[in-house]
Amino acid sequence: MRWLALFRPGDWLLTALGLVVCAVSFHLAWQGGMAEKAVIKRGGEIFAELDLSRNRKIDVPGPLGVTTISVETRRVRVVSDPGPRQYCVRQGWLSRPGEIAICAPNQVSVQVQGGKEAYDSLSY
Repeated sequence: MRWLALFRPGDWLLTALGLVVCAVSFHLAWQGGMAEKAVIKRGGEIFAELDLSRNRKIDVPGPLGVTTISVETRRVRVVSDPGPRQYCVRQGWLSRPGEIAICAPNQVSVQVQGGKEAYDSLSY
């Protein structure tokens, strides 16, 4: 802790300014744009594109049965799926551009799209 005594007022100011710049740049780099639509695919082909400004439910037929997708207040989720593990149902609400829920056994997926996708490890 002796090194703290070596800090001058300008050093403290520069350290505080550096922390503020890091905090702001971290926030700006990781935020995405506003979610605008959800793209639902069945068997790799687009089944529907839903505007997220309208609340609704849609049933998507697949090889195992019907997958139900719900849109509410600018977010979307898979409500029910006939797949055995229910991973896409457990994914919960998707609200940021780039988020996706995949119901692999039933070959159905839903992805949120918007003006600017959020940065993630796959974008790197």
